[in-house]
Amino acid sequence: MDVVLLSRLQFAVATYFHFLFVPLTLGLSLLLAVMETIYVRTGNETYKSMTRFWGKLFIINFAVGVVTGITLEFQFGTNWSRYSRYVGDIFGPLLAIEATVSFFLESTFIAVWALGWDRLSPRLHCLSIWLVAAASSLSAVWILIANAWMQHPVGYVMQNGRPVLSDFLAVVAQPLALLTIAHVLAAAYVVAGFFVLGISAYQLLRNFHADLFEKSFRLALGFTLFSCLFVVVEGHMHGADLAHSQPAKLAALESHWVTQERAPIYLLAVPNQDKGGNSVELGRLPAALSILAFHRPGARVTGLRDFPPDERPPVLATFVSFRLMVTFGMAMVLLLVVVWFRRKTIRSDRLLLRSLMWAIPVPYLTCLIGWTVAEVGRQPWIVYGLMRTGQAASPVSPVQVLVSLVAFIVIYAMIGITAFWLMAAAVRKGPDQGQPGQVTKGVANA
Repeated sequence: MDVVLLSRLQFAVATYFHFLFVPLTLGLSLLLAVMETIYVRTGNETYKSMTRFWGKLFIINFAVGVVTGITLEFQFGTNWSRYSRYVGDIFGPLLAIEATVSFFLESTFIAVWALGWDRLSPRLHCLSIWLVAAASSLSAVWILIANAWMQHPVGYVMQNGRPVLSDFLAVVAQPLALLTIAHVLAAAYVVAGFFVLGISAYQLLRNFHADLFEKSFRLALGFTLFSCLFVVVEGHMHGADLAHSQPAKLAALESHWVTQERAPIYLLAVPNQDKGGNSVELGRLPAALSILAFHRPGARVTGLRDFPPDERPPVLATFVSFRLMVTFGMAMVLLLVVVWFRRKTIRSDRLLLRSLMWAIPVPYLTCLIGWTVAEVGRQPWIVYGLMRTGQAASPVSPVQVLVSLVAFIVIYAMIGITAFWLMAAAVRKGPDQGQPGQVTKGVANA
C-alpha cells in the first residue's frame, strides 16, 4: 500500500479518537465552573453534589484526552517529518505556546481542583475550575490557529523554498482562525450540553436523584440550545469566508462545477469527479450559493472546473459529509427547541427523555464529520496552495506505518472501552451524596 495513504489513515484514526474527548473537556469544564459558582454563591449542597458527580466524568475524559493528544503530536515527527521541516518555523511556535503555557496551566489547575475539595476555600476551589476552563479553551485556540494557517497560510515570506514567519499577528488574527475558534468552541459546548442532557434524562428515567438531575437538565438546556443556534449562524459566516480563503473547498461543498452568477444550490446531487459535473441534481435553489457566499444574488461563484483536476478536492466525500453535518445539526436544533417548549413537564415526558439519552452520540458524530469536511475539503494540500499532502510524509516503509496503524487501533480500542466502562460505572453509581428524589408518576417505571 501507499505510505502516504497509510499515514493519512493513521493520522485520521488518531485525530478522530482524540477528538472524541476534546469537545467534552472544553464544554464540560465550563459547565462545571457554572455549577460550582452557583454552589459557592447560594450554598445549595445540591449544586456541590452536582459538580462532584459531573467532575468525576470530566476527569476520566480529560485523562484519556491527554494521552491521545500526546501520541497525536508525535506523528508530526514519525509520519510527517517532511511537513514538520517545511513549516517548522511557523507551526512550531504555535504548538510550543500551546504545550508550555496553555496545557501546563490546564494540567496544573485540574490537579488543584480534583484534589482540593475540602482542602481549599470554596471560592479558591471554584476559581481553579474556571482556570481549567480558560486554559482548556486557550489550548484549543492555539491548535486551531495552527490548523487555520494550514487552511489559509498568511503572515509568512518564502526563504530558501520554505515559509518563514513574518507577521505573527496576521497568523493569530486572520478571519479564518477567529471563525474556526468560535465554531469549534461552540460545537464543543453542544457536545457537552447533550452529554449532560442525555445522562440527566437517563437518571430521571431511573427516578434517581431526580432533584439534582432536573437542575442539571435545566442548566444544560439553555446552554446547549444557545450554543447550537450560535453554531448554525457562525457556520454560515464560516462558509462565506471560504469564498475568499478556499474557493475550491466551497465549490466542493456544494458540488458546484461551473463559474456563474446567480449560482444555485442543489439539495441533493451525485458528483462525478471524472466527468467534471453532476450525474444527478435535485432540489435546485436558484442563486442560493451566491447569496450564502457573497450575500448578493447576482454574485459570481467560482466553479470546480476553474481549478486544475489535480487541485480539486474529493468532491463526493466533501459534498456528502457537509450535508450530513448540516442535517444532524438541524436535527439537534429541532430536538432542543421541542424540549425547550416542553421543559416544564419534562420529567413526565418519557419519549423526549429517551430521545435525549439516545442523542448523546449525535453531536460527537457531527463534530467528526465537520472535521472531515474541513480536512478532506482542503485536499490535495496539506498547506493550502504551498505543499501537497503527498509531499509531506516521512521516508518510511509502508510496512512500518501499517504495523503502527494496527497497533494504534488495538490500543485505542482498549483505551476507549476502558474509558466507556469507567464512565458508565460512574453514571450508574450516581452522586456521592443525597437521596433519590421523587419524580412524576410513570417515569419511575420507564
